[in-house]
Formats: sequence, structure tokens, C-alpha cells
Amino acid sequence: MSRHTDTPIAVDRLGAGRDVATVDMPSGVTVGIHQLSTFDGAKVEGVLHALDGATTVVTIMHPRQSVAHHPIIPLLLRSGVSVWTQTSRSVNNDLALVHEQAVLDVAAGMNFLRDDGFESILTFGHSGGGTLYAYYVEQAAIEPEHRVDVTPAGRPIALAGARMPVPDGAIFLAPHPGQGQVLLSCIDPSVSDENDPLSVDPSLDMYDPANGFTPAPEPSHYSAEFLARYRKAQHDRVTRIDAVARERAAEASQARARFARTGAAADRRASLAPRLITTYRTDADPRYVDLTIDRNDRHYGSLFGRRPDLINYGLVGFGRLTTPDAWLSTWSALSTNADFVRCAAGVHVPTLFLELSGDQVAVPAVGERMYAAVAATDKTHGVVRGQHFGQPIAEGEPTGYEAAATLIDAWVSQRYATARS
Repeated sequence: MSRHTDTPIAVDRLGAGRDVATVDMPSGVTVGIHQLSTFDGAKVEGVLHALDGATTVVTIMHPRQSVAHHPIIPLLLRSGVSVWTQTSRSVNNDLALVHEQAVLDVAAGMNFLRDDGFESILTFGHSGGGTLYAYYVEQAAIEPEHRVDVTPAGRPIALAGARMPVPDGAIFLAPHPGQGQVLLSCIDPSVSDENDPLSVDPSLDMYDPANGFTPAPEPSHYSAEFLARYRKAQHDRVTRIDAVARERAAEASQARARFARTGAAADRRASLAPRLITTYRTDADPRYVDLTIDRNDRHYGSLFGRRPDLINYGLVGFGRLTTPDAWLSTWSALSTNADFVRCAAGVHVPTLFLELSGDQVAVPAVGERMYAAVAATDKTHGVVRGQHFGQPIAEGEPTGYEAAATLIDAWVSQRYATARS
């Protein structure tokens, strides 16, 4: 299927909300809620939609968000598989989201499903869940002694000692290239003072008409020269924040070491008091308003709404408030291990990689690199119409989830036992 249509660019077709139409659950489903303990002692929760007769289960997770009501659930159940959804320890509050810990959270769910007797476990990574599962599969498939043993901030992480079952297959739907890569593309490089949310270098402001911006709903147009300067300046800003994060992580590490030596209350307090990083203005990717850049079927606007020129200054945004550890592990494209292209080289299980043609984040050129990086010899690539969160491209069309479910159903039934087999 083509990646995009040849229809004129539209900037005001559908809203930016994430709600989409859903279908009813099939009969024969029992729902159970479970609390699990991770290898390092954290608590996570999961919901098992057990379909009568199903020996294959699809597991859904996102590092930052609850997926307990993901619209794909009833569609997967109708394909004859059970569905497991679970949280990470940082659900709906990614202030301290460390991806290496989230990998251990994934492992807790995988162990539960293996122990529950499922013959086949398939991961389903949507959006940020894609990179999380790619990271998990990569780490699970290698010898424990070769797994990551320290976070990007220098904290020990116990992946080597954890039981980490390898799944039997991987499904990716609109996976983005990683939280850090996404932030790198949308962080505002015109911020001239990290302590002032209104500070601006006009020469790097994508929302300045002098640089090609046109107020919504009209599309903007940026020159190749501006875009080159803009992308370099984004990289430079992340580099500067990385330096701050490493300095603050080192201060916390030194405090922990002092406490280990002295046992003093003051040193203990210092070890527990991270200096948080505030990152202003992170909704500034030129692709949001210039739809000729990496063109696909996406609508005008960002994942957060139709007016990124305003949202960029508001409270909502990626990576806005983090610990130094979370910044380096999750939000820095320059430091994170959770980079899809890097992790995909360790994904050897059968893989279905589906893009949504109206995706605001994973544009075609990005999707091509990601798919090419998957090491599996049994891998399938598809593109269906839909926006990043499954909304239809135009009124009256099927949702992106419905379009994807048709391909998922065929792919699963060809490789794994289903309750409909």
C-alpha cells in the first residue's frame, strides 16, 4: 500500500484527540487483574484478558502510559489470542523513568505469562512501547553476562541476574524511534536560557514568520538552510542538557558514596535529593507545520494538538521534568540505550512492523531505517492508513487500529495457534 496519497495537504480535517471508535469484546473472555514483583523488588500491575481456548497471548506495554484500555485489545481477542496489558513502575508519571528498570518490568510480565502456561507470547509495541519491547528482546536474547549492567547515569542495574524469557514473536505498530530520538526532533533549539521559558534566539525560532512560519491553519514552509541550522542546534541543546545531567548524576553518586563511608544523615539526605532537570519548549518539530517535510498523510499539528506554536509554551510536552537518571536513560538521544535502531539489531524473532500513513512522529524515512535494522529473517512490513493514535485519516474511514488488525490477524494465524484455528 502506498505511504501517502496524492491529495492536497489538509490542515484542519480531524481533531488531535486520542479517542477512537472501538469494537465490543468477543464472548468467552475472562478478565483478571494481577500485581507482580520485578526482579529488583518493584511492583507493577497487569490485566489478563484470557480468551477461552487461546494458547497464544499478545502482551501490550508502554514505558510511560497505561494501556489497560488500548483500542486494539478487542480486535486482538477477535483474532483468537489472549491479551495481557501491564504498567511500568513509572506509569503516567515519567519523572523518574529509567528504561533499564522498565526492561525489568517487562520481564515480570513475561515470566507471569510463561508460568501461566501460554505456548506462544507475542509482544505488541505501539508508539513508545515499540522501542521498549525492542530493548527487552535484545537484552533477553543475549547471554546474561553480556546484558546492560549500568544505566547511562552510572547506576548499577540487575539485568544479568533477571529471568528474561524471549518472546516468540514481535508486533510493532507505529513504533517511534525512541523517546530520545523523538525529543531530539521536537526540542526547541531557540531557547537561549534554560532557566527562562520565554527566552528565544530569533534566528532559530521555527515559530517566527521571518524563518518561514505561517500562523495556523495555513502551512508553513522552511528553507533547507534553516532546517540544517535548526537540526544542528537541536543536537547542541541536547548535548548541553546531557552535560548538566551527568554533572548532577555525579553529585548524587558522590553523595551515595559518602553516605556509605560515613553513615551521616546529611549525606543520606544528599543522596536522596536529585536536582531535577526542567526542559522548556519541547513541541517544536518543523514537520508539525510544514507538511512537505518527510511528507505522508499526517494532519497539521503535533501529537498534543493543532497549535504546536502555543502548546510549545505550555505545560504539556515530552521530557519536561526529569531526574538526571531519567533524562540520560530515556530522553537523551545521545545517551539512551533505548534507541529502536540500535536495539532492533538484536531482534531475531518473527516480526511484523506496521506503520500508520498519517503518523506525526514515525515518518516514512524514519520507518524505513527502523525496519531495515530489524535482524529477523522472518519479518513483514506494512503501511495502513491512520494517525499515530489510531484515528482515521478522514471521516468515515476505518480507524488505524482496524486497518492494522486485519494484517495482524493474517500474520498471527499463519505462525501461531489461535482459538479460531
